[in-house]
Amino acid sequence: MVHDTRDINRTTVLAELLRHRPITRKQLADLTGISAATVTRTIDQLIADGIVHEVSELVSEQRGRRAVLLDVVAPRSVVTGIDLGASNTRIVTADLVGGIRAQVSLPTPQEAGPDALAAWVADEVARLAGPDRPHLRSAYVGLPGAVSSDGRTITNAPNMPQLERSEFIATLSDALGFPVAGDNDANLALLGEQHFGAARGVPTAVMITIGAGLGAGVAVDGRILRGKRGVVGEFGQLPAGPLGTRLELMVTGPGLTHLAAESGIRIDSPAEVFAHDAPQPLRALRAHFDQALLIVLTAATVSCEPELIVLGGGVSASLADDLERYETMLTHHLGVAPRLVFSTLGEYAGAHGAAVAALHDRYRALGVRETELATLPA
Repeated sequence: MVHDTRDINRTTVLAELLRHRPITRKQLADLTGISAATVTRTIDQLIADGIVHEVSELVSEQRGRRAVLLDVVAPRSVVTGIDLGASNTRIVTADLVGGIRAQVSLPTPQEAGPDALAAWVADEVARLAGPDRPHLRSAYVGLPGAVSSDGRTITNAPNMPQLERSEFIATLSDALGFPVAGDNDANLALLGEQHFGAARGVPTAVMITIGAGLGAGVAVDGRILRGKRGVVGEFGQLPAGPLGTRLELMVTGPGLTHLAAESGIRIDSPAEVFAHDAPQPLRALRAHFDQALLIVLTAATVSCEPELIVLGGGVSASLADDLERYETMLTHHLGVAPRLVFSTLGEYAGAHGAAVAALHDRYRALGVRETELATLPA
């Protein structure tokens, strides 16, 4: 019982320190409701463990013990977040309090098999980490497909079929020398936006990414929804088009290029579909796009009644003048509409979210309770 109480005190104090750093012992006692003496003993142990350190003294006109500010030893553990895309891979490293230490965007070696791809990612992580490499403790990787609840099995990845049902995650873990877990890239993009971007402070939100593929992440009450096989939010698989055409084929870059070719028009970029002076066949294609996207937005809205839908990905960049119109269309159909916004993290949303997920693994290892993670890192 005594041991359990000490553990509870430790996790409570550590969570508040992570959330409100830097902070004094007295402020921690006031926030947690734990006695000052117990907080001091807990902090002394965290200092002995190398997790917390004293950073400065506060000047006080009152007599008695001087107040000392405490902070987390941020470089003690470094994590990496990886967003592995068919065209580009983004990698970030972050310290224990979520400070981004380095980031890079690289072309993905598209012809590489799963083993060669894992070796390439591991080499690039080590190169980016540089002197932080010995402190790397955890990694998450965002993948353009459905990832099972164990974070290791990948399916439904048409843009990177070499990863499907492979041992990619296990191979990457071996290459890095520490555990790696995976998740759908849209899930991690939403996690990044909730902590650092457009969905910050919004517990129930959806992230829709439209680029080479169509992905969606769904969060309810601050928690990303993940099914056993990772298909939660796969709205692009809905057979809502003509003759059961999947929605993904009607809104993504490759899909729009293919549909334009079927109409007898060659386009160099999907952005041409959204040009104000587009020719009639492309205007017709744009109308089909709008209808398909409306179905996606409707499915996202009725799935969880989000307060916010964040749009990301290359194709969404062409929709700058259309968000209000889509909100009006949703209101007409449903009587209500979430607020539609663009990603503020841009191409690094998935990598930043992967770093957050990796940090959550580190916090769990330090004893932070699951219920505290929605607001960490602060």
